[in-house]
Amino acid sequence: MALCLQAPQATAQSLIDARTTESTPEQVSSRSLGLQRRERATQDAYVLGPGDGLRVELLDLPELSGVFSIGPDGNLYLPRLRALYAEGLTVEELRVLLTKQFSTYVRDPQVYVHPVIFRPIRVYVGGEVKRPGYYKLTGIQAIDETYNPVAPSWLESTTDTAVGLDLETENRPFTPINAASSSPSLFPTVFDAIRSAQGITPYTDLSQVRLTRKRAEVLGGGRIQTKLNFLSLITEGDDSQNIRLVDGDVIKVGKSPVVLREQLLKAGQSNLSPQFMEVFVTGRVKVPGPIRVPQGASLNQAISIAGGAEFLKGRVEFFSFESDGTIDRRVFAYKGSASAGAPNNPILASGDVIRIRDSFLSGSVTVLNEITEPIISTYSLYTFFDSLK
Repeated sequence: MALCLQAPQATAQSLIDARTTESTPEQVSSRSLGLQRRERATQDAYVLGPGDGLRVELLDLPELSGVFSIGPDGNLYLPRLRALYAEGLTVEELRVLLTKQFSTYVRDPQVYVHPVIFRPIRVYVGGEVKRPGYYKLTGIQAIDETYNPVAPSWLESTTDTAVGLDLETENRPFTPINAASSSPSLFPTVFDAIRSAQGITPYTDLSQVRLTRKRAEVLGGGRIQTKLNFLSLITEGDDSQNIRLVDGDVIKVGKSPVVLREQLLKAGQSNLSPQFMEVFVTGRVKVPGPIRVPQGASLNQAISIAGGAEFLKGRVEFFSFESDGTIDRRVFAYKGSASAGAPNNPILASGDVIRIRDSFLSGSVTVLNEITEPIISTYSLYTFFDSLK
């Protein structure tokens, strides 16, 4: 039976307390302890699969200890035990199983299991994002400071979207810092997923984000669900809403009936959405063609970047391609003083097309030129040959 948790209970009650304006040292310490416990609980409930790397330690038996990877067949290859099927187990379930298996060779084995490599996860991002779909994400791989594991070659070949690995590049993705450990997040987060879906649209409502997750069988199975006010992350830095993701998570981003320009501007200032986008301006402008405009730009700003409208201009024809496959087409009079977001000065999205039509006078001149040009050309040729006589 599916379980439903009301927001923000899925992130634990102490996260609600963390948003209070005043905090005593005792409260901060209590919240840090709660975060540490949630880190451990998440790790214990993590369902293992191919690509995960585990540090397995048998107390006082280094020859049986080491770092081992779960292969594509779901097996974990260990000294003495050889192949052991580990796919679908939690970390705690694997520890219990290993304790039982090693008891054949070791008297009273003390087994410790600690993940050091987390496999890429596959999540679905839907709703009001620029490119809904399935995405493969990767979090921070090495989490054991005493060991720097290298992912096996077969794992590298399966990773097609590595969010969180490219930490040295200028455009590295947002990596939240955990308040308890002050270390990068071990898993991709909701931020990473929305960013991979190419960010938000003018109608995205980040205050209405829904996350659905499969629950581990050891915890009762089914699904859990929570609502997130993700807007508070980019406006207030409230990282409690930036939940870590696991394999199979489904994220649905809400849609607003009106354009949320302030949200677009905030998203553009972060790296949740690309800072610039491309739109097309054609017709009676000085420099027609594709142009780059910042997130949250309006139609009038795009026309200005295209060099401005010609003196003899007609009405504006605007095309915007909606995420549901429909086309928003408008025809209106150009008004340079219109406020951003007005019906005759809409906020732009990537791929929008702006066409400034000919006016009656400019159209008449164009038609007259088309008619007279061949006549003038013919007369010029006649004059040229006549002069040769």
